[in-house]
Amino acid sequence: MIEKLTVQDVAVVESADIAFGPGLNVVTGETGAGKSVLIGAIDLLCGGRADHALVRQGAQQSAVMAEIVLPSEAEAAIAPLLEDAGIDACEDGRLILRRTISAAGSGRCLVNNCPATVQTLHRIGEHLVDLHGPHDNQSLFNPIFQLDALDAFGRCRPLRDAFAAIWRERRAIEQEREALAGEGDAVARELDMLHDQIKEIAEAELSPDTDGDALVAEHAESANAATLLELGGAVLQGLSEGEASVVDLLAAAIRGFEDMQRHGSTEASAWAAEAKSASIQVGELAKAVASNLSRIDASPERLQWLEARMTLVQKLKRKYGGSVENVLAFLEKAQARAGEIAGRAGRIAELDAQIAAAGRRLDDAAAKLTAVRAKASGKLGTAVSAQLADLGLPHAAFRVDVAPAAADRESGRDMVEFGFAPNPGEPMRPLRSIASSGEISRVMLALKTVLAEHDTIPVLVFDEIDANIGGEIANIVGAKLAAVGKLHQVICITHLPQVAAWGRSHFAVTKHVEKGRTATRINPVEGDDRVDELARMLGGADLTSVTLAHARELLQKSR
Repeated sequence: MIEKLTVQDVAVVESADIAFGPGLNVVTGETGAGKSVLIGAIDLLCGGRADHALVRQGAQQSAVMAEIVLPSEAEAAIAPLLEDAGIDACEDGRLILRRTISAAGSGRCLVNNCPATVQTLHRIGEHLVDLHGPHDNQSLFNPIFQLDALDAFGRCRPLRDAFAAIWRERRAIEQEREALAGEGDAVARELDMLHDQIKEIAEAELSPDTDGDALVAEHAESANAATLLELGGAVLQGLSEGEASVVDLLAAAIRGFEDMQRHGSTEASAWAAEAKSASIQVGELAKAVASNLSRIDASPERLQWLEARMTLVQKLKRKYGGSVENVLAFLEKAQARAGEIAGRAGRIAELDAQIAAAGRRLDDAAAKLTAVRAKASGKLGTAVSAQLADLGLPHAAFRVDVAPAAADRESGRDMVEFGFAPNPGEPMRPLRSIASSGEISRVMLALKTVLAEHDTIPVLVFDEIDANIGGEIANIVGAKLAAVGKLHQVICITHLPQVAAWGRSHFAVTKHVEKGRTATRINPVEGDDRVDELARMLGGADLTSVTLAHARELLQKSR
């Protein structure tokens, strides 16, 4: 239940702390005093639309806060929502909601002192509060509301969730199939393009070892083959093959050093050794040059082939990736994609089989759900009709019809229609086509009364649900709300003293002027103050002994 509601600088309310109690809480006050501010505050905390016009004139921001004690069912339902949003879990079943709205239009939401989004507040609020105002009577005509009401009464949620899970699964498979089947010509064009790309790259037989730097080097060598051979030949002549070559000169030097050694030179031996080493190195150098020159292919055919190869490799690199490695990686991806597309027909066949299997499971789930709904519909109609008799419509009949829907929906294969016959002898017709505003209010209250023990939402808020009724029926409405309050916390704004007298807690909203500004106060009323408030509702501002006595009688009767 909402244990405490704090409202600051919202519309005409400067500051209010309302400690709601269990059971039926009634809120009364003159028209325009600001009772609707409480409903608006609760709606904001449940993710309702914020309007900066709500900020009290002269204030920087509005703020609302609620401290809520959760029953175990609601705490279990909200726990995963908090975890998904990264919000701290409730401590001892206590949830704290805060929301601020600045005059500039920005706002902030907090859940258990953690930042939250408006969407998170809305998701949490769906499990906490059922807010019903006069305009919400129209929801009775909404097929979705009618279906939800029947499912709540019949405890159909597990079967409905099971159907929804299969429905979503089948829809996902259908969407994948539609995407595959719908691509048509575009996929065929893509496959043709892939085949051309694969053929072009595969026929080139690229290799990083031969078509990279090695190819560039060989091409440069082949393009300058004649010059290299000429220069290399001259070098060989100078090193070892020509007259007066380096090798011959070193040989003569060695002989000279040996002669010097024989004639007593002490250093000639070392010089001879160095000359021999140099001669060996020159000989090895000459062999390396000769070997390199022997590998140079100076034929025009080889140069032509290398130039063609270079042109092909450069073309593929420009088209597919900038390097031989990237071209080969592109080839691998293209082959994989082509294989995927080629298997498209097989995948469609697999999906068709999965759709058929899901359809059979969906048929079974739908049959079970429809059977439970059909059984519950008669009981709901009987229960609401009995409540309507208590509410001054003794001959009215209420019926819930379950019929096949035009197409599968996530909620099942059924559509629900509320039927209503207000008077005996009149045919049952859709509720939306015949009910008056007073009858609609009574049907809604009757339905809420019946659903009270089936509904897991802990807080029910009614804003003038007693519109268009009075007299003894108003007393019965109060009794009904009090009965609902045995299973839920009920917050009810009312103009009827007969209803207000049934409240377990009573709050009066008053409007006054301070320093030229209108302000609203919201205070609990008990004892004589409550008698005075009921008397005011009965007879206006001038309290008489008659109205006071009547007020005491209403309180006594409600007890």
